[in-house]
Amino acid sequence: MDERSAEQSGRTGEGSGKSKADALTDAAVLTYLRRNPDFLVRHPDIAGVLLPPVRAMGDGVVDLQQFIVQKLRSDISRLKLNQRKLIATSRNNLVSQGRVHAAIIALIGARSFEDFITVLTDELASLLDVDAVGFCLEATGDGSVAANSNVRLLPAGYIDQTLGSEPILLRADITGEPEIYGEELAGLARSDALIRLHISSHAPPALLALGARRPGIFHPGQGTELISFLAETVEITTRAWLDLED
Repeated sequence: MDERSAEQSGRTGEGSGKSKADALTDAAVLTYLRRNPDFLVRHPDIAGVLLPPVRAMGDGVVDLQQFIVQKLRSDISRLKLNQRKLIATSRNNLVSQGRVHAAIIALIGARSFEDFITVLTDELASLLDVDAVGFCLEATGDGSVAANSNVRLLPAGYIDQTLGSEPILLRADITGEPEIYGEELAGLARSDALIRLHISSHAPPALLALGARRPGIFHPGQGTELISFLAETVEITTRAWLDLED
């Protein structure tokens, strides 16, 4: 056998060996799948990379197999995306819940009313991971409310004018009002939650404001259960310190 014949023979042998290996591999896969009919159930992600066969159909007959497979793949991708969003939302809710609980513990753990006001106006921002906090009372005109650096005074009727009849107002894109946050912090409030506080029928209307420097952190449609819980804690604790009736 000359060199050319030997080379051709070698190439033929290589091709036969490769085809045999492929056939064995296919056979092994088929055998495994037959023994494990629930394989795709346990590994649904693999369906996204498999190519379905294209069936030859007669004239005028539409093969829906490709359409169905593509739809299933799209459904799986959408479900995975929704699952990731749900997990992220759940984690964020857990973080928010933990922050509100920490803030409430700090509020009810204050040793005096002055400490309580300090927690409410100075420490609440870091506890809740917001950028600005405002605690405001409407002026009554009878001198019963004394202005200080921690509690801001609002004109009578300001809260109803701003919130209307709502207990909580969420604003997604605003410029913080100096009347609520003060001149120094107003610029840090680009979205906020304004919470009406009913401390007592013997106390002036009050407002708690939580501001964030990024628009959209607070927005209409957002859940307010945790904020409402925090507001109720502030109301009850304030009444207790001042010995006021509801």
